[in-house]
Amino acid sequence: MLPGNYEQLIGLITRSSGKNAEEIGRMVEAKRAKLSGLISREGAAQIIASELGISFDKQQLKISELVTGMRKINITGKIVKMNRVIEYNKSGRSGKIGSFLLADESSNVRVVLWDTSHIDLIEKSEIQEGDMVEISAGDIRNAELHLGGFSDLKKSSVVMENVIEKPVVVEKKISELGLGDNASVRAFVVQIFGPTFFEVCPECGKKAENSKCAEHGAIKPERRVILNLILDDGTGSVRGVLFTDQVKQIAEEASVSTEAFMPKRAEMMGKEFIIEASARKNKLSEELELIASEVREVDVDELIKELEA
Repeated sequence: MLPGNYEQLIGLITRSSGKNAEEIGRMVEAKRAKLSGLISREGAAQIIASELGISFDKQQLKISELVTGMRKINITGKIVKMNRVIEYNKSGRSGKIGSFLLADESSNVRVVLWDTSHIDLIEKSEIQEGDMVEISAGDIRNAELHLGGFSDLKKSSVVMENVIEKPVVVEKKISELGLGDNASVRAFVVQIFGPTFFEVCPECGKKAENSKCAEHGAIKPERRVILNLILDDGTGSVRGVLFTDQVKQIAEEASVSTEAFMPKRAEMMGKEFIIEASARKNKLSEELELIASEVREVDVDELIKELEA
């Protein structure tokens, strides 16, 4: 889930089992071979941990040690960004979802709250941005820490001076990308889809229809844009999703209109860009895609200087 998490996981297993890292590594590869390579190194390592009688629910972990699939994990960190509570009504089911960004000295992770008692803590401001909190019995799903009815969330007296608030970004090839990676990818734009425009409520950020918000009624909506790029670096290709702020970083014209963007679109095709993004699974296609946080065109002169250095 997080950069370097396989190595962190191997470290956890070696400390708990008394075996060295090389031996654990051989056991992981043997397990993968037995399963015809249909499981990731992280998944195989978790199976090895279970076979060795190692339970992560009895350990206090760091965020950089979290791996998708872990259950009942315990962690302490600082809330560095609190998101608004979202109400949903889908397929006859309704409820609320809360979330915040939790950080410690090793990394950070998005925490998703489903239980009403946890969401009440946020809505009543009993837990706020800047608070230190302890979490127990959380599950890691899709590179996020999910808390359900059996999880516990409470304030902590632990003090952390230097937490990592920004995503830890590592340079990766497209073929190396994994779910939840925060990666910097250098690739060529080979296809462009969009821009697609939509309106949102300036108060709550929810999608607006005909200048009306379901919660705030008649509004003066804000215009937003999405641009999709197909990126290829020679090792593979992946879809990159750019929202308004990222679109403006490389193509201000795309935020104005489709017509204004067309000359820039032709200019972008075949050019090389660096995209910093989070790897997520598309809910419809189930394929990996990059949700961009920063995008910039490759500066050849700057690249030469870096290589010389």
